[in-house]
Amino acid sequence: MLEPDTSQPALSSSETPLLQARAITAAAHDVPGLKQAAAQIRALAHRLVDTAGGAEPATRIISAVNDVLACRVVEVIAADRAPTDLPWCWIALGSEGRQEQTLLSDQDNGLIFADEAEPARPRLLEMAQRINDALDACGFPLCTGKVMAGNPEWCLSLHEWKERFREWIFEGDPQALLNASIFFDLRPLFGEHALAEELGNWLAEEASGNPRFLYQMAANALQREVPLGLIRRFAVERKGKYRGTIDLKIKAASLFIDGARIYGLASGTHAVNTADRFRLAAKANRLHPSDAERWIGAFHFIQTLRLRHQQACFRRGEEMHNHVAPAALDAPDRKRLLHALREARHLHHRLVLDYPGIG
Repeated sequence: MLEPDTSQPALSSSETPLLQARAITAAAHDVPGLKQAAAQIRALAHRLVDTAGGAEPATRIISAVNDVLACRVVEVIAADRAPTDLPWCWIALGSEGRQEQTLLSDQDNGLIFADEAEPARPRLLEMAQRINDALDACGFPLCTGKVMAGNPEWCLSLHEWKERFREWIFEGDPQALLNASIFFDLRPLFGEHALAEELGNWLAEEASGNPRFLYQMAANALQREVPLGLIRRFAVERKGKYRGTIDLKIKAASLFIDGARIYGLASGTHAVNTADRFRLAAKANRLHPSDAERWIGAFHFIQTLRLRHQQACFRRGEEMHNHVAPAALDAPDRKRLLHALREARHLHHRLVLDYPGIG
């Protein structure tokens, strides 16, 4: 586990985290310098968990300072490798795209280039691979599923990205859509943002008008079982290293992320943040505002538990993870987790009502 650098004096408390992150990264001009900056950014992120005042501001600010670091990495590596006068854009996917990063995040990214930049594809791909390696050196592990811009599958022209999404929306089977879900959380990070914005706007229009696609997304969401057993009982892991725990990322937070993605896409919005998607779906009369706010609150409580647990693991010198034992929580938090998971069950019931025949 890469350690945060606590040897550097803290910047003035009057400076915002973003200004601090920009000041830290501005002095980095090569990979060793970026690694030093990354250690300070990690220390800043750990401080933010204690001071941000809740999961929503914490994950947004952590994502924002990580954006600053990632953009500086892209900028430094691209400085002498990017083709000149040919538009391209580095995009964030998954939790980074949704601005919901915690203290434990790997890489999920891609690259869009303008159709006229086709001759530069080999050069862009080589650049992207170097950026992925530099991000890995800075503490963002390579994605085990290879969802990275350095993979030729995800270093594509704007036309190719549209074709890929068109296949998923109009022809994709449920498994293909399950694997592709994080691509619907794209956000421009560095370069020609207009490329990602055009793709996002096109995607929002195409997805909202395709009932088959939305039904399949809903069917996939309902494949995730809410980890609840009998009354007042949690369904925990029964064996293995994490016996007695719930993976709060996969088995709790994802329930709300999946649901929000469906209602956001159905509403024709390009918003990718989970809370934003719920709120905009309510504004579009896809959801009742009180339901949306309850699900946002439940989601953010689960995110709070994840952040708190990751921080505790780090301070004990242990590997950070998302497996939390309900029995180890105090009574109020155990009750709130139970309530949050019941809200996830209510969200599933709503999906069944809105997409009948899949429950």
